Amino acid sequence: MLPAILPIRYVEPVYRPPSEAESLILPVTDGCSWNHCTFCEMYTAPQKRFRARAESEVLESIVRIGERFGDAIRRVFLADGDALVLPTRRLLTILHAIRRHLPAVRRVASYCLPRNLRRKSVSELRELAAAGLSIAYVGAESGDDEVLERVNKGETFASTRTALDQLGEAGIKRSVMILNGLGGPELSLRHAENSARLANATQPEYLATLVVTLPPGEERFRSTFPTWRPLTQRELFVEMEGFVAALNLERTVLRSDHASNWLILKGTLGADKDRLLAQIRQAIANPAGAPLRPAWARGL
Repeated sequence: MLPAILPIRYVEPVYRPPSEAESLILPVTDGCSWNHCTFCEMYTAPQKRFRARAESEVLESIVRIGERFGDAIRRVFLADGDALVLPTRRLLTILHAIRRHLPAVRRVASYCLPRNLRRKSVSELRELAAAGLSIAYVGAESGDDEVLERVNKGETFASTRTALDQLGEAGIKRSVMILNGLGGPELSLRHAENSARLANATQPEYLATLVVTLPPGEERFRSTFPTWRPLTQRELFVEMEGFVAALNLERTVLRSDHASNWLILKGTLGADKDRLLAQIRQAIANPAGAPLRPAWARGL
């Protein structure tokens, strides 16, 4: 349960990226404006129907948080699934209120659906960056159009690349997430290759991989991808080897340390590419001797 002491109305469940663990979670929308991805059940609960929060409610929460916690808040995460669906004017009003009432905040972050940037120009995104929006988390999931179609993502390689390029040009850092195993064995190779191609084309500041898991939504997932099966542990490692081997990145921080990952990988590409590949290849050749996360610790 979320703490009742905060003067913010939360509609549970509430999600945020792992790296936002110490951030104030500030809902500016409820749910996800797309919410058709068959692998995702984050926002399918009845109480999570998409709606934009009233501007007055959001601003009041910011004021009250400022009065209660003063300079104790350093980071803010704009929830829920895609705050950037809001009009630029409203986002600027929220960001200016954060700057005024929470003056110690040094980073404001948000999830971002590529589709929602089609309505925003680079100039608008630059305004948001200047007002304090520091980083956007983009769930690309895959760079392969067939995989994206099979899971009803509503995006393509091209639409995701365009959004990432817009964010980068505006000076907003990008954290891109790829789902290891999303294509199943049937599409594993092309999923790895085209996901690497997307990363290479956009050079995001951060790149993360998670292992696709379907508790309890496998039936929903199979409605659009009936031939899918989960990759074995070894198949996941082979897919990761293909993905990392195909990456040609200059200064991207890679993190594969989510609870879903068997093999924890951390490094900067390209400086650490050889080391990361050696770790993956060790896990393929001798999983018993590799530092794998035990099954009970994966928290799935």
